[in-house]
Order: sequence, then C-alpha cells, then structure tokens
Amino acid sequence: MESPTKFAVQAAALPMPAAWDLSQKITAKRAKTCVIGLGYVGLPLMVEIGGAGYEVIGIDQSVEKVRRLAAGQSYINDVDEQYLSGLVSNGKIAATTQDDVLSYCDTVSICVPTPLRKTKDPDMSFIVAVAEKLAAHLHPGMLIILESTTYPGTTEEVILPMMEQSGLKVGEDFFLCFSPERVDPGNPHFHTRNIPKVIGGVTPQCTQMGALFYSQIMDRVVPVSTTRVAEMVKLLENTFPMINIGLANEMALVCDRMSVDVWEVIEAAATKPFGFMPFYPGPGLGGHCIPVDPHYLSWKTKQAGQESRFIELASHINGAMPQFVVSKIQNELNDRAKPLKGSRIHILGVAYKRDVADVRESPALDIIALLEKMGGEISYTDPFVPELVRESGLRISQPLEAVANSDCAVILADHSAIDYERLVQIAPLIIDTRNRLKGVSNPNIVRL
Repeated sequence: MESPTKFAVQAAALPMPAAWDLSQKITAKRAKTCVIGLGYVGLPLMVEIGGAGYEVIGIDQSVEKVRRLAAGQSYINDVDEQYLSGLVSNGKIAATTQDDVLSYCDTVSICVPTPLRKTKDPDMSFIVAVAEKLAAHLHPGMLIILESTTYPGTTEEVILPMMEQSGLKVGEDFFLCFSPERVDPGNPHFHTRNIPKVIGGVTPQCTQMGALFYSQIMDRVVPVSTTRVAEMVKLLENTFPMINIGLANEMALVCDRMSVDVWEVIEAAATKPFGFMPFYPGPGLGGHCIPVDPHYLSWKTKQAGQESRFIELASHINGAMPQFVVSKIQNELNDRAKPLKGSRIHILGVAYKRDVADVRESPALDIIALLEKMGGEISYTDPFVPELVRESGLRISQPLEAVANSDCAVILADHSAIDYERLVQIAPLIIDTRNRLKGVSNPNIVRL
C-alpha cells in the first residue's frame, strides 16, 4: 500500500509543469473535479470526492437526475440523502447536462454504461461519445480516469488516440488512467471509499497522478503497471464469481435429478477450512457486472485467437437457470393438478438481488417473460421496485397479501423487508430459489 504522502512527494519531484501544477491543486484540494455518468457508480464516487473536500461537478444526460441532485435528493439507496443534501448546500456538489464545464475541470472520472450488444459484443458508443467531448475540451494539466468496465486495451486503443489529436502529449501535458469500479449495491459493509482502489496509467507519470488524486479520497490505493492490467483486474474479479456460480447452478441441476438437497451439500462442504469457497445457486445472474463483464474478456480473447471455454460454458449454464425455474414451477403446479396456463403466479422480488432497486439483467425479467408466454398470470411484490415496465404493460408492486390469491409464489430476490412468516401462512405453494426459507418445514415449500 502506497501512502498519500509518498505520492505527494513523488508528484512534487516531477519536472513537467503540468504535473507540478496539477499535483499542487490535488493536494491542496483546489482541483476542479468532474464525474461523467451519475448512476450506481458515478453518484457514490461524486459524493466521496465532494466529501473529501473537492468541488465536483457531475455530468449526466438525464435531466431528471440533474434536477434531483440540485434539490439534494438521492435516487440511489446506497447514497445517504441527508449527507448528499449537505454537500449540495455547501457548494461541493453540482450537476449539469452540459459538457462545456469540462473546459475548466482538472480531473474527470468517466462512469458511463458499457452494455453488450445482442451479439454479446462490447458496445463502446457511450465511451466514444464521452471521449469525443473530452477531446474537444482537453487542456494541459487534465487527469482523465476511465472507470467504466471494458475490455483490456480500451483506454489506450480508443480514448488515447482521440486525446492525442489535440497535439498534447500523454504523461506530460495530460494524464490518462483506468481504475475499475468495484461497487456492490446494497452492501452495508463495503462502499466506494473503503474498497481498495486499483489504478493503472498509460505512463508511470499517469499512474502516479491518478494514484495521488484517489489517495486523497479512498482509504487505500493499489497502483498497477499499466491500464491493461487494471482493465484485466476488473474482468477477472467478475469472471471468478460468474464461473463459480455457474458450477453451483450446475450442481443444483445435478442434485435436482438425484433428489439431493444442493443447499445442504454446499453448507456441509463449506465446513472444510481450506480449498473450498461456497458459492450458491439461484434463478440466474443479474446486475450490470457479473452477467456482462466476462463477455468483454471472451470477446477480446477471441480477437487474440484464444478461446475462453470456461466463460462460455458458465454463461450457458447461468443463462439456462430461468428456464429451469419455470420448469420447476410448471412441474409443481402439475403435481397439484393445475396447468401453468391460467395459473396466478406471484413473484417475490424482481430486482436482481436482495435489498436493491436495480433490475438490470435481472433473471426475474426472463422468468416473467417465459411464464407469460406459457399463459401464466403474473403479479409481484417488491418494496424496492414499485413499478415494472414490461412489453405486456405496466405492473405495480402489490401488497404481500396478494399472495393469498395466487396459485404459486416464487422467491426470486429475497428482500429482507418481506414478511416470510406471513408468506408461509398464506401462500398455497412457494418456489424458493434463494433458500430464504431454510429450516422451515412445510410441504408447500419447494426449494431450487
């Protein structure tokens, strides 16, 4: 771990005027900072930067987000509204939809979405659009840090050439880095500041300047040698759980065929004090990271002539879990002399995981679509998602008591705010895909 003091001394020793000037602004908290993209990554980062004493301007295309931030309102559960409001009132945080503010910003952190196309290829359109705007406002002494998850080589192959068209030299006139976001929505223990911050620059001077900046904000900074290393770090971090969850899901499929309780198997295996780390099955992968990021690595390895077989296989297994859940629902209804077509199925939790409002890539969406296609009548309860827009129309979250009018309840996101004791009392049949009802003995409960 490098200390902030060491970074400050090293930066001060640099001979380049741009580096000297920027390092002085950073250490004195005079740097004008900017975050582009104010979603689950950008807003918490902006709050930490403002809380560290910097003036930070956020840029987002959403007029509604900008309006709410101006009013001191948080639209992300992990960001405390009272704390945010105080930063806004004190002039530390502001937001805009206009990119001309970049002309006076000293640091810029890019936190825009990086989705996949339907072909599972990376969609670089958001990054390219931001890079074009930055290139138009690039000036000496600017530090640019890409945080959006992408494939190894993006920073040097996509952003750097666009910046160099200005004639400014990277590592001397401006500084370019990659620092992978490590946000875990809904995690009460780890947040933006106390998660170690990996950063790698195009040049050693870029790494040094990026580390100097983030060391003023984060509890720990972890410098690496290049942007490619930093980009690969993020992909490894998310490929690791994706593959292991795929193994857990395959074990669930095998155990189901053999009438073995997969949850008991994993729990017993987890007692081994070495060589085993428990991962758990579920209805499928959700969120923006784990289901998406490994495909960036898979795509890039194909460009290099290398197959990524583990990634492809795990993706196939995880992607099949919604269909397995639907088959489970159908079979259990059949055992009770009820066809799936026309049955009333109540979903508990449409977010991709417990205690978040994020429905991106949520397996619940696929499961609902499959059930609707087979003629199921769908309702849902989710305290974090009051409205759900589907192709079949708008759905409104119902009170838990609506379960009593259903033929089957399905736990997909085991939110802590749901009254599970009451659920067991009123539900005629429960499909528990999260083992939330562990230890509850009831013939109407069927586990994944």
